[in-house]
Amino acid sequence: MKKEPMKLVANNKKAYHDYFIEEKYECGIELFGTEVKSLRLGKCSIKEAYVSINKGEVFVEGMNISPYEKGNIFNRDPLRVRRLLLHKREIMKLAGQVAVKGYTLVPLQVYFKDGRAKLEIGLARGKKLYDKREDKMKKDQRRETERDFKVYLKG
Repeated sequence: MKKEPMKLVANNKKAYHDYFIEEKYECGIELFGTEVKSLRLGKCSIKEAYVSINKGEVFVEGMNISPYEKGNIFNRDPLRVRRLLLHKREIMKLAGQVAVKGYTLVPLQVYFKDGRAKLEIGLARGKKLYDKREDKMKKDQRRETERDFKVYLKG
């Protein structure tokens, strides 16, 4: 049986700018039919979303899945809280690490893997302003060297 490639639906670039990502976890999302159809059309935003742990379960809050156009009465609230599917030991490990000062869980990307909707979450530590400036400076320097190298090859 041929496996289909991973299809990216939404990416959270802001998370990489605001946080140091220590670890990444892949988890399933508990969705309803029209939400899956809307995701397949690429109508999802995770920019304002965050992940919380409550009573041994993991939830993503603020994830916006636009209503499916042909879904009429079957559509759900676009900003509803959705449960994430992880193993119990992973949840316990994450809960312990989030209890440590300065750590949080952020959604990084939403994608389809083997026909199932997946959310990649990251265990993250917040960046200070000087860290963000440093990253921006490194990015600019890399761009400059690439540009110089490109000009050198053409000339």
